[in-house]
Amino acid sequence: MRLLHDPVEVRRGETEGPEAFLWRGRLWKVRAVVAHWVETAPWWQPTESEDPPGPGSDLLLERELWRVEAGRMETSGVFDLSFDWTDGRWQLVGCAD
Repeated sequence: MRLLHDPVEVRRGETEGPEAFLWRGRLWKVRAVVAHWVETAPWWQPTESEDPPGPGSDLLLERELWRVEAGRMETSGVFDLSFDWTDGRWQLVGCAD
């Protein structure tokens, strides 16, 4: 899987997960959600605002990850989409196409 940090626009439907995403000007339709999990920030690493981290570190910094199978026309692949709760942004963080 290639690691990426590309911003994407995600469209959610009636379900909680992504239904489609716009990446590099192309619309990818989600065919299946393969996995879904939440990661917290590593408490042992300093953040931009705190150096070094102390006992009051915010362990609630989370990002939600969705591994999806998505396609457009005859092309398909598996993608890892990340939603960062701190800034409300989506990123494409992995791709196996």
